[in-house]
Amino acid sequence: MATIKDIAERLGISVSTVSKGLNGASDISESLRQTVLDTAVELGYTTKQMRGRARRKLCIFVENMECETPEQFGYDIILGFRQSAFRRDCDVTVTPVTPAFQSAEKYDTYMLKNGYAGAFLLGLALQDEWISQFRSTSIPTVLLDNYIKKNPAVSYIGTDSFEGIDDAIEHLTGLGHTRIGLINGSRNSMISDQRWQAYADSMTAHGLPFSEDTMPYAYFVPEAAKPHVDKLLSMGITAILCGNDLIASGVIAECRARGVRVPEDISVIGFDDIPISAKLDPPLTTIRQDRIELGKCGFYALNSLIDHVPISKTLLRPQLIVRGSTGPACNPG
Repeated sequence: MATIKDIAERLGISVSTVSKGLNGASDISESLRQTVLDTAVELGYTTKQMRGRARRKLCIFVENMECETPEQFGYDIILGFRQSAFRRDCDVTVTPVTPAFQSAEKYDTYMLKNGYAGAFLLGLALQDEWISQFRSTSIPTVLLDNYIKKNPAVSYIGTDSFEGIDDAIEHLTGLGHTRIGLINGSRNSMISDQRWQAYADSMTAHGLPFSEDTMPYAYFVPEAAKPHVDKLLSMGITAILCGNDLIASGVIAECRARGVRVPEDISVIGFDDIPISAKLDPPLTTIRQDRIELGKCGFYALNSLIDHVPISKTLLRPQLIVRGSTGPACNPG
């Protein structure tokens, strides 16, 4: 394990200067401080605070995910993480990030200079700057719905999309639906790609027809449904799976605007079971992710990585919640 002396020798500066760089002293230049941090990361240096068990500092980074109120998807995930961290006497900071933030701040050096022992990341996209940095990081890191191969310092947690989508299609086929579409979430999202593949696999397994046209990508917002509903209806689709509950709420709204009845004319299924699902008209059939438990799993995985247990993947089982937005196919076959 590298020491402050090792960093000083590598850079040809004094131990005291390295200490100033690691601790944010104001009497050295920012460029030298960054060099010290970069070298510390390169050599695998960790602070006593990062190594110790007492009052571990952990960070939750959030991008492209609403989490401020109980109605929003990320709220319960963060709550579950905080609940578990509190029991282990850990301090948790929630930090919003953007692509610009990631370009300006290297992940490892940001963690090091702030004394974080590990991080849980929510909502990152596949093209984000930090995703490539996670391939070589030695900082314990847990990603929701993103996976990094062959790095024992990084773990992936999520809900089994393949089981969830298959449960939904089994439910629909039991109601006589054979023409089933999928309005997916955003491109450049691993979870969208998984749900695309889960839909294709389940439709194939059930001997049902599908094509690129029946499974469009959109965005994880209600408005994303608008350009796709007419097209799917014109293809004779009798049931629509959605990448999340917000898309599903948009599908129901668009159908109502066109005089298409849910579920009499078309069935709709969401994904997540956020609080609005039960309040929609009709109440939404959806695939539940237990977000409190996802947060708890995020903490347990991160705590294990910090303790040098190299967890790769943790997947929770989904649960199909049947409500009023699904019914028998109007024209089965």
